[in-house]
Amino acid sequence: MGELRLEDLQRPVKKYDHLPLDRQTFGDDMVTISTRLGKVRGANSASVPLFLGLRYGAPPTGLRRFLSPVGSDSWTGTLDATRYPNRAMQYKTEGTLGAPILGDMSEDCLFLNITTPSITGKLRPVLFWIHGGGFINGSGNELDGAVLADQGDVVVVSVNYRLGAFGLLNLSSHGPKYKGSSSNSIRDLVLALQWVSDNIEEYGGDPENVTISGVSSGGTLVLSLLATPAADNLYHKAIAHSATCAYKTADDPTNELCKRLKVSREEFLSHLRAMSASEILALNLGFRVCVDKTVVTRSTFEAIKDRGDSGVPLLTGTNLREGSLYTQGRDQDQDHYTEWNRGLAKEMLCGEDPQKYLAALRETYPDASPGQYHEMIWTDMFRRTTLKAAELTSTAGPGSWFYRFDLAPTLPDHKHLGATHGSENAFVFNIFENPNTHGFTYHDRDDPVVRKIARAWSDVIVRFMRTGQPGNHNDWPVYEPGKRRSLIIHETLRIESDPDELHRGLWNL
Repeated sequence: MGELRLEDLQRPVKKYDHLPLDRQTFGDDMVTISTRLGKVRGANSASVPLFLGLRYGAPPTGLRRFLSPVGSDSWTGTLDATRYPNRAMQYKTEGTLGAPILGDMSEDCLFLNITTPSITGKLRPVLFWIHGGGFINGSGNELDGAVLADQGDVVVVSVNYRLGAFGLLNLSSHGPKYKGSSSNSIRDLVLALQWVSDNIEEYGGDPENVTISGVSSGGTLVLSLLATPAADNLYHKAIAHSATCAYKTADDPTNELCKRLKVSREEFLSHLRAMSASEILALNLGFRVCVDKTVVTRSTFEAIKDRGDSGVPLLTGTNLREGSLYTQGRDQDQDHYTEWNRGLAKEMLCGEDPQKYLAALRETYPDASPGQYHEMIWTDMFRRTTLKAAELTSTAGPGSWFYRFDLAPTLPDHKHLGATHGSENAFVFNIFENPNTHGFTYHDRDDPVVRKIARAWSDVIVRFMRTGQPGNHNDWPVYEPGKRRSLIIHETLRIESDPDELHRGLWNL
């Protein structure tokens, strides 16, 4: 495959000797810089400067709960940026596969982290990473960008933003200042992008070359930002891993919550503001990104078509067995499968009746167990969305590239899952090249094939950040109707034409 051949990627592995990042502190290995906002003291991670917990938004607490975020101020003295900042209020108490949870949990969570190869010299491409977690969990603190920053000579920014009710509760019926409250998470991201635009040069980054990127709900937020006019000039490329998209309007939860809280509609808002953050979290509400007409002004697919050539290049894709994360590879039926199957399929079809698709899937796989059937619906939901986004982006003009990650886990406890949801994450940041990186993986860090693929895929990510193309045209052509050429990431990298032809027929893409 030309540039993407693994045999061309035989560079020696760099020796890393820095402290594990789950220590949260870095001893005496510090670096201090002066910025327009004030002096900042960061840490050196394997000689890669790391600045943790930079505040981009004022605390969204007290009377500012549920409101649009406001920017942060400068500071006096020297800001200590050597500890991971607060993560958003969430249910998560331990990391995926035992990865450490870094940072305290708090409503005051509007912080970002920067990893940079250098604060001097030429300005470098910026990756703006949006974590996943189903809109209710996760943290930018879980990302270790040191290897990618050093390897690719790029700046990595990871961001914390409001989750769950704090970022997505629709209170628009309660007055003008709550208009668009169902998109406060996205407003947080726009504010963080504005901070990057204003300040990233002082950390070695190029504000004119910013790539927004995310996985799962983070990927969905990337696609939602495409439909957010306030963000249009703040990024220049987009990468969406295993994403769904915004398409429906937000429901008004007031009546239901009034019943649960046993308050009148008139008392509801003041009662909600008076509740503790933990009490709000305990309401156990589910959330999604919606088209609110104020922040997210139209659906993702409409936005891609509307923007045409003024849109941005898109790199997107999914994993071969996305849904095995949710079935854990088990065949047995579960009580929630029937209801969820319909809901997931409806989400895949952007609200259309899923009955024909569900019947066609069952007819195509008559011997599939309940678990296998449920897994395929999850997988199709992510794949149909990303394929549609890729097709529309290429047709509109900016160009898109589609991948499918097929490399199954090599750790014994996870082999039954196959290439499941989120398993490509470690490869994006090539955490395998540094034994001290924090982050979860389903793959053996010492497996030579894993290490080669991680180097190859992370190099592709860097190339796309730099140029807006992941390779030259012969290596990896744009995804477009007709040939639908896609990159398959397995033990080798190869191009296939229309690898999803069968399932495309089932969902009538």
